Amino acid sequence: MIGFVFAPSKRQIAVGNASDICRNVKGVAKVGVFVDAPFVDVINIAHQCRLDFVQLHGSESPDYCRQMTIPVIKALRINEDFAIGLADEFQADYILCDSFVPGCQGGSGVAFNWQKAKPSLQKIKTPILVAGGLNAYNIKTAICSLNPSGVDVSGGVETDGAKDGEKIREFIKAVRAAEGGSNA
Repeated sequence: MIGFVFAPSKRQIAVGNASDICRNVKGVAKVGVFVDAPFVDVINIAHQCRLDFVQLHGSESPDYCRQMTIPVIKALRINEDFAIGLADEFQADYILCDSFVPGCQGGSGVAFNWQKAKPSLQKIKTPILVAGGLNAYNIKTAICSLNPSGVDVSGGVETDGAKDGEKIREFIKAVRAAEGGSNA
């Protein structure tokens, strides 16, 4: 999967630029990241960019998620007060488990306590993705702890706020090694 952040942030991409990239990327699922965006805006951008998934990173309700006509990845911020029953209410295609950082809707670079969260996360029926503070050095622990369906990384493969090709390669290599695949 490749993600495009449409929410206001330092990683935000213009819809036209994302659409151009999406037209030229084949064989990879395209994900649009939104935070509390109006429903119609999400649908319009998803169609314009030919997105395969929308990742909802705000306080979108279960009804909002269920009304989506595009597959949904619903981000939930994990802390000690996390209510596990809430996850499956969204009827999303995936639940993205991210760290809880007050005032931050993601992209904090902070990992949550995977071992502490594991018993609760194992009760979620929806497939999970893991995010929050991931990098080439801790991804094996995250994967081995939670056995997610996938991982979401951004800051962990950046240098000075820009994607770093070498860090991306190191991250992919570490993910493959954690999954028991090739180190190459």
